[in-house]
Parts: sequence; structure tokens; C-alpha cells
Amino acid sequence: MNWLFPLSKGGGGSAAGAPLPPLTSLQQQKQRQIESLRSAHAAIAEIQKDVEYRLPFTVNNLTININILLPPQFPQEKPVISVFPPVRHHLMDKQGVYVTCPLVSNFTMHSDLGKIIQSILDEFWKNPPVLASSSTSFPYLYSKPPGMPPYAPQGFPFLPPYPPQETSRALAPMSVAESIRSSYATEKPAAPSYGLIEDLPLPVPTAEAVLQVGQNGFTYKMPDVPDTFPELSELSISQLTSMNEQEEVLLEQFVNLPQLKQVITDRDELVTSIEELAKKNLLLEPSLEAKRQTVLDKYEQLTQMKASFEKKMQRQHELSESCSPSALQARLKVAAHEAEEESDTIAEDFLEGKTEIDDFLSSFMEKRTLCHCRRAKEEKLQQAIAVHSQFHAPL
Repeated sequence: MNWLFPLSKGGGGSAAGAPLPPLTSLQQQKQRQIESLRSAHAAIAEIQKDVEYRLPFTVNNLTININILLPPQFPQEKPVISVFPPVRHHLMDKQGVYVTCPLVSNFTMHSDLGKIIQSILDEFWKNPPVLASSSTSFPYLYSKPPGMPPYAPQGFPFLPPYPPQETSRALAPMSVAESIRSSYATEKPAAPSYGLIEDLPLPVPTAEAVLQVGQNGFTYKMPDVPDTFPELSELSISQLTSMNEQEEVLLEQFVNLPQLKQVITDRDELVTSIEELAKKNLLLEPSLEAKRQTVLDKYEQLTQMKASFEKKMQRQHELSESCSPSALQARLKVAAHEAEEESDTIAEDFLEGKTEIDDFLSSFMEKRTLCHCRRAKEEKLQQAIAVHSQFHAPL
């Protein structure tokens, strides 16, 4: 408990031999993402444990470093992937520093970080980047990405030191039970050196109201924490020291705070409302499934009707083409020529004595009449086509 009373005696000894707390679900998911990253890329280097990794990459005699920065709530928060030196590529932003492809922008807890980095490398292989400008240091060391809190300074011989860290500290959401358990399991410094307060069970009081924003956009206002606690102000230094040495007493005092009770009550009410909402959603599942099946049936019917419609449209197009004026004119010309040839054949048979005169007259007159009628129709249709084309000709 020396993180609360750093000057007390024996505060660190009571927790020094305590076992490490078990990993939370978020930490386990983070470790799985890191293992996926390491297994997919053997050349990756760990700059800061569980926070920053660097992967060198060479293409077209250009060596670039891909830097992967994992935020505190990763993988609930998407990683920040940057490149040094800055390059011009369609996956990069306008400055050529940060990777802004959809795989990174749409990162979720179910994404695979190792596969995402491999996809970026594959795209760099297909479309090699072009060097944008020269720089002597990594840009993410001097301008942190938006929404990212500062990290611990690291001393590397090949890099200039980090600039001074900001004094403001961001609050990382954490359950009350986990925060209390982790607070008494390991020894903590008086104040985190890297600017993140994520293990405190209560928020640090600030001038403005602190709002916890969830993934669904729901905002929760933490209870106001007073500057002083009357219960502790009435105790003497020896009593406070004794309380600091007895973790059970301090924990009991801590749990009985009205602000913490309010947070626990709000959490229970929120869990109850979530359970009720989940039950209502389960009751709607049969109706949703029935509507889903109806949509699938309608889609199948639509597909069949579309195929039938396209087939009929094709048939209509063929018929319209066969009945066009030019096609009718060509068919009349061919039919008139056929009738004329048949009449000539009948005349040759009569001259050779193969048919009688009565049969010749009836059949010959019929074929010649049909031939002249078709020729007349073909000529009239040709005139109509010429007039129509002249009328519709552009001025």
C-alpha cells in the first residue's frame, strides 16, 4: 500500500511477497494478439514490453521501419501503426507517417494483428512505397497519435530522447473488483511514471466532470470525489500508519466509501438492465428468424423472376429486330425473288411439255401475281423508310 502512503514504514513489505494477480480477460486477449504478431513476423523487435514493437522491411532497396503502438485498452482500442521514414503510398495518410488502411481503421477485438501487418507488407510488395522526405528521428516520438496517452521514455543509443511528458493523465476504464484486487496484490509506486492511472479503484478528482465513454457511446458520470475525507481527517498519524499496515482495515474503509458504493450500485443496475435487454432480444429471435427466412424466400423468388424477365427481354429483342423495317424489306425482297424463280420454273416446264396449258396458266399467274405484289410492297416500304430517315435526319 505504499502507493497511497509512500512514506509509511512497512507499507511495501506487506505486499512485496504477494503473488502476481491473474491476467484479466482484456490482458489475455492482448497477449494473444502479441503472440500472433510475433509468430507471423520473426524479425519483429520489442521496443517496450506489451506497448511498442518495430518491424524492419526492405523493398526496392528502400528500408523502412513499421512501428506498432498498442494503446492501454488494446485490443478494445485499435493499434497505431506508423512508418519511418515517411513514404508516399495509398495506405498512408497525407504526411506519409500513419497507416490508415481499412484493416487498421476497422480494427476490432476479433481482428488478427499479425495478419493485418502481413497484409500491409504484401501491399507494399505489390505497390512499393516512395520515400517522401528525410528525417533523423521517428515522428511518433515527438507527436503522439490522436487519442493516445504518452508512454514511458526509453533510452536507445540510436534515437534521441523523448520530450518531457505531459502532466495530465488519462483514465483507463477498469472494473472495481479488478482494481481493488490488483491494488493490494503488488507493490505500486507513488505515481505511475508513464502517465497512465489505470489501477486506481476511484477516479482522480479533476476540475471538470469525468465521463466514462463506452464502446456504444454511452456516457457515465463518475461520482464526485471530495478533496478530503472526514473519516480520515479525525484520525491521528499513528492511527493512519496502523491502518496502512493492516490491509484488511484499509480495504474495509476503502470499500465503505459512499462514492465506491455508488459506483457498485450503478454497475449492478447496469448489469440488470443489460440482462433484461438481452432477454428481450432473445424473445425477438424467433420473429427475427422468421422474417429472415421470408426475406430469403423473397430473394429467391426475385432471382427467378429476374431470370425469367431477362429471358423474355431477350426474346422481345429478337422479335423486334426481326420485325424492323429494314428486316421486313429484306425478307420481302427475298420472297419476291423466290416467287419469280418459281414462276420461271413453271414456264420452263410448260415449254418442255411437262404440264398442261390449264395447269400452267393457273399456277403461273398465281406465282407472277405473288411476285409483283411482294415487289410493290417492298418498293413502298423502301419509300417509307427513306421518308422516315429524311424526316428524322439531324439539321
